[in-house]
Amino acid sequence: MDGILNQIDGFFGIFVSYIANVLFYEIIGFPLIVLVLLVGAITFTFYFGFINVRGFKHSIEIIKGKYDNPKDTGQISHFQALTSALSATIGLGNIAGVAIAVTLGGAGAVFWMIFIAFFSMSAKFVSCTLGQLYRKVNEDGSVSGGPMYYLSVGLKDRGFGPLGKVLGIIYAIFIVGGAFGGGNMFQANQSYELFGKLTGVPSYLYGVLLAILVGIVIIGGIKRIGKTTEKIVPAMVVIYVVASLFIIISNIGKLPHVLSTIMTQAFYPSAVYGGFIGVLVTGIKRGVFSNEGGVGSASIAHSAAKTDEPIREGIVAMVGPFIDTIVVCFMTASVILITADNNPVYQDASNLISMHGKSMVGASMTSAAFDSVIPGFKWILAIVVFLFSYSTIISWYYYGNKGWKYLFGDSSIIIYQAMFLGSTILGSIASLGNVVDFSDMMILSCAFPNIIGAFFLLPKIKDHLNDYWSRYKKNEFMVYK
Repeated sequence: MDGILNQIDGFFGIFVSYIANVLFYEIIGFPLIVLVLLVGAITFTFYFGFINVRGFKHSIEIIKGKYDNPKDTGQISHFQALTSALSATIGLGNIAGVAIAVTLGGAGAVFWMIFIAFFSMSAKFVSCTLGQLYRKVNEDGSVSGGPMYYLSVGLKDRGFGPLGKVLGIIYAIFIVGGAFGGGNMFQANQSYELFGKLTGVPSYLYGVLLAILVGIVIIGGIKRIGKTTEKIVPAMVVIYVVASLFIIISNIGKLPHVLSTIMTQAFYPSAVYGGFIGVLVTGIKRGVFSNEGGVGSASIAHSAAKTDEPIREGIVAMVGPFIDTIVVCFMTASVILITADNNPVYQDASNLISMHGKSMVGASMTSAAFDSVIPGFKWILAIVVFLFSYSTIISWYYYGNKGWKYLFGDSSIIIYQAMFLGSTILGSIASLGNVVDFSDMMILSCAFPNIIGAFFLLPKIKDHLNDYWSRYKKNEFMVYK
C-alpha cells in the first residue's frame, strides 16, 4: 500500500512542479503574485484613508448585531458571515502555516506576516464590499456572490465588459483550485499529521473518514455551514488563545528577546533563509495564505450576509485578518519561538531546511511547542486542529462550489463534489511540500484577477463609503440591539 501511496504523491509532485513555473514567475527575486498582493493591499489602505483603522470600532458594533435588521436581504447574519469566513482562514494556516513560515523564513517572517495582515484588512474590505454590491439573489432566496460576479458585472458597468468576463472566468478556475488545495488538501494533510498519527489511523483511511464527515455538512449549503462554523470556530479559538496566552505569560521574561529576534531577522536575516527578499516573500505568502486578504474568497461568504448596506459588510470583513494573523498567528509564533530551545522538532526543522530547502514539518512543530510547556496538550491540540481543519474544509467547499457553478452551472455540481471529497483523501496521503506548493499556487493566484479588477472599481466603492460614513457620523442608522 505504501508503494502505491508514494507513486500517487510522486505524480502529484510532477504536476505541481510544472504549473509552478508558470504561476510563480519571478521578477528580481519576487514572485509576481507577491508583488501584486503587496501593491494592491497598500494602495487600498491609502486610497480609503486607512479604513482598517478608523472603521475598526464600528466593525465591532456591527458584529455584535447592533444594526441587524432581520428583514434585510441575505441568508446569514453579519456574525455568521464573519465566522464562516474565519473558519476558512483560522485553522491550520495559523498553526501549521506559522511553523512553516518560521522554518522557511526564520523569526523575521513573522514580522512580514503581521505587516501584510495590517494592509490586508483593507484588501478584504474592498473585496467584501464589492461582493455585496454585485451579489446575485436567486429565485429560491439563495445568494451568489464573490469576485466572479463583481469582476464580470462591475467591470461591464465601467465599460470593460470583455475584460471583466475573462477575469471572472480566471478567478473561478483558481478558486476551484484553491478549494481543492489550501482549503482542503492542506487541511487534511496537517490534521492527519497531528490527529491521525496520534490515533494511529492509516493516512488513506483517515482521508476517507474525513471526507465522509465533510460530505454530511456540505450537502446542507451555506445555512448549515454558517450554523456549524458559528459553534466550532469561537470555541476552538478560545481554547487555542487561552493555551497560547498561558505559555506566553508563563514565559513573559523571554518575550522581549523573541520580539527583538523577530524585528532583527526581519531586516537582517540569515542567508540560510534566502536573505531579505526570501524572508519577506515567505512572510507575505504565509500571511496571505492564512488570512486570504486580497484573494477575494471571503467575499463569497460575506455576500450572503443579511444587509442592504454593502459598505457595512466590508467593514465587518476587515476584522478577519486582524483576528486571524495579527492576533492568532502572532501567538503561535511567540509560543514556537519562546519554546525553541526545548523543542526537538524545531531544532530538527532548522537542520532540514539547510539540507532540503523546503519545509518538512508544520503542525507537529507547533504541537511540540505547546507540549513542552503543557504536557499532554498535544491531544487537546490534535482535537482543535481536527475541528479547525474540518470547519475550513466545509467553508472552502462553499467557495469552490460557487466558482464551479459560475463556470459550469448547477447540473454538474456532483462532479465537483466528488472531486472535492477526493482531494480530501489525496491531501491526507500526499507529502507536505507538494501540498503546500499546490495550495500556494491556487489560493495566491486568485489575487491576480481579483486585485487587477478591483482597481477599476475603487471609485464606486469610495462613493459608497463616503455616503455611508457621513450617515454613520450623523447617527442616521436604525439600531436594533
